[in-house]
Amino acid sequence: MAKIISSFFISLDGVVESPDQWHFPYWNDEMGAVVEAGMQSAVAMLMGRKLYEEWSAYWTTTDADQEIAKAFNDVRKYVVSNTLEKADWNNTTVISGDVAAELRELKNEIDGDIQMSGSATTVRWLLANGLLDELKLLVHPIAVGRGQRLFEDTPTHPLKLVTSETFATGVLNLTYVPDAR
Repeated sequence: MAKIISSFFISLDGVVESPDQWHFPYWNDEMGAVVEAGMQSAVAMLMGRKLYEEWSAYWTTTDADQEIAKAFNDVRKYVVSNTLEKADWNNTTVISGDVAAELRELKNEIDGDIQMSGSATTVRWLLANGLLDELKLLVHPIAVGRGQRLFEDTPTHPLKLVTSETFATGVLNLTYVPDAR
């Protein structure tokens, strides 16, 4: 049975938007190893429509980061969307209609990790529907001040911390699972 695992670069004030504008000064080998391990464990990627549109446009045309581009282009991808009619990116399936039932079925059909990176709206929806298995946060020691936060106007979701680690840069590597208290 598959697990849905979501990973975010996140600031101390909860911002997950545009990490390319604030996260790179904290990148080091420790963080690289965590990101690479997540990519290596992925048998599939899950994303929302907006992230799909951004990533498919970038990873199919970039000349940079060819190893990462190949991994993203080759892996199975599932896009949660009731508005996306067609997905042209290699190995992509659109999940629509009764998305919760479709994802439960998908989790039962495949073995391994279904990784997510980004898609805050989708993660909030997955939590609300009991479909997210792990939430991995790389908490950066910076207050960004503005931008989309991971949890905005959401119901309460109890989480249990299962692993924690502090990098030399002050970044916290935290893994949470839903806590059914």
